[in-house]
Amino acid sequence: MENAVSKKTYCRICTNQCGMVVDVARDEAGIEQIVKIRADREHPLSKGYSCPKGRAIGGIHHHPDAITRPMMRKQGALVEVSWDEALDDIAAKLRGVIDAHGPQAIGVYFGSGLGMDASGYRLVDTFYKALAEKGGVAPPKFSPLTIDGTAKLLVAMQVGGFPGLNPKTDDKNCDMLVYVGTNPMVSHGHNTGMFNPAGPIRAMARRGEVWTIDPLLTETAKFSTRHIQPYPGKDYAVLAWLAREIIDGGPMTPAQPIQGLDDLRAALAGFDLATAAEIAGVPEADLTDLLAAVRRKGHVTIETGTGVTMSKSANVTVWLGWVINILTGRMNREGGTWFHPGFITQFDSFELPVLDDPFTPGAPTMPEVSGIFGDWPCAALPGEIAAGNIRAMMNFGGALLRSFPDANVLTPQLESLDLHVTFEIVANETTALSTHVLPTKDQVERPDIAFWDTLSGSLSMMHTPALVEPQGERRSAWWVIAEIMRRVDLPLPDYVPESDLQQGADEAMLAALMPYARASYDEVAANGAVVLPMEFPGKWVDAHIERMGGWKLAPPALVGFWQELRAEDEALLGQPRPLCFISRRQRRKLNAALSFLGSPADIILHPADAEANGIVHGDPVRVSTTRGEIVLTANVSDTIRRGVASIPHGHEAANVNLLTSVEQVDRLTGMVLYTGIPIEVAPVAA
Repeated sequence: MENAVSKKTYCRICTNQCGMVVDVARDEAGIEQIVKIRADREHPLSKGYSCPKGRAIGGIHHHPDAITRPMMRKQGALVEVSWDEALDDIAAKLRGVIDAHGPQAIGVYFGSGLGMDASGYRLVDTFYKALAEKGGVAPPKFSPLTIDGTAKLLVAMQVGGFPGLNPKTDDKNCDMLVYVGTNPMVSHGHNTGMFNPAGPIRAMARRGEVWTIDPLLTETAKFSTRHIQPYPGKDYAVLAWLAREIIDGGPMTPAQPIQGLDDLRAALAGFDLATAAEIAGVPEADLTDLLAAVRRKGHVTIETGTGVTMSKSANVTVWLGWVINILTGRMNREGGTWFHPGFITQFDSFELPVLDDPFTPGAPTMPEVSGIFGDWPCAALPGEIAAGNIRAMMNFGGALLRSFPDANVLTPQLESLDLHVTFEIVANETTALSTHVLPTKDQVERPDIAFWDTLSGSLSMMHTPALVEPQGERRSAWWVIAEIMRRVDLPLPDYVPESDLQQGADEAMLAALMPYARASYDEVAANGAVVLPMEFPGKWVDAHIERMGGWKLAPPALVGFWQELRAEDEALLGQPRPLCFISRRQRRKLNAALSFLGSPADIILHPADAEANGIVHGDPVRVSTTRGEIVLTANVSDTIRRGVASIPHGHEAANVNLLTSVEQVDRLTGMVLYTGIPIEVAPVAA
């Protein structure tokens, strides 16, 4: 192929969204092909950085299992059909469910597949709200929130009074940082945005100290000043002891008003060094050395990730991290954390409401578990289908079997649905169970904006044009959803065009997302990226905290959770602990995507644990729980602490969700236990 054209874009595989340059050429048949991908050295944010995931854009577009035409199940098999046939059939079945059972019998999953499609995601929300208005009751809503992130929303609302508060480390100035259960060298920060992470981490370590608390010697831990290896889900004990010591002996210099200090002091009373170290499973010296480092610096910034939020102690660990940041004056202050003021919605332009109650009604089959901010626990889906409460499932871009818990339980329930619509571009085990599969434009086939602006590490907005023509009969996700709504007689906003085939229709949908943004859509589209200066510290944050009377250090729900967790673990002191696994992200994979990059489905085992179970490095290992089993390749290494194994998530052949359980759910938020799960391991017989 000759005459390749270089086009600038940005990656939408993760929320970091690095600038990329894509070379496009036509083959002999006249079809556009992606022939080369590289980082954009001129991009104002990523400045020439990219990771293997970003450079895999072409591999996704040209995937051998790409879905390019609508599919519908006929006589037990998925076959290609026209858009009209697929949409008419979906609409007829949806109308049937609504007429017989009401809109509340339609489950809706806000999947990550459309999560990075700005106009598509907006129409998912429009569809959901239209169903709720039609039935007078909100339908079951599921999202990645109860897969990996409920603790952060819970704590933001309970401590800070607003769900949009997500503290981000001031990487340019921080000189005392503790990473807890996060590996930004691979993940680029959990909702914090970090380009070329090795640079900032090394710089922070040179300025001061970077500590990593994680059972595994992660890529980030290797760049850290010090590494503490607790037992999974017990890192909260380190932070609880540290918080108590700070309250009793400093450094305690909060930058904003606080409330509930006496209640917090009472809750932490008596939690001594020996108890904390034994619960965490670490030497006492690790804790005393950490405290000494904090007192030398006079402050500390705590940053948590999915290693925390997917664990049993998630709510307490995230809460205590906030408490320590607050007490040592690191919230909304240079060298500590900052809060994104929003680009599309300007949080600093109005008086934030105090929203401190995140709990909402949950699933009828799990009455003891709350919903959170309108989301139902993902764990409730199979039970709701079995009970007849959910009759149809609209899956907007989710690999359900690799992201929802208890795949053995979920699979037959999905198979039993008369209507299971999946929006997807690559065939997988979830599409194989669907009644309809609708292929929408992938990230190089559509124009887009950086819709999740507050997850960025800067006050910025990016735009990309479409780079290539859509494969086959792929259409814009917003148009597909709009057509379903029209056929079901659900109201559509006036700004939605009749067809994505109209000139400028995709761009009009994007422009409609930004009527009150800091820059117009036309300005962002013309420049590709708009980066604005940001007030830091943000006066809007301090004003909000002052209005609510100060940070709430001791919310009753979180204090109660801490007391239960503490009592349970103190009662188990001295007893042997089972081998358990922690989940792991991989550099050349992202959740259920990018398996073609070749990251192995392995299990990292400490040499002593491997020897005790007769396991040899490189051999196949059967890993089992009470829910199921998978086979992984043994990776015997002393980078993991004894008593813990590390298993990557998102693999098809070795799906970790065959080991998880819908019964292991956080009662406060519905978050499923995805890490710290007891396992048995054994070599696979030859």
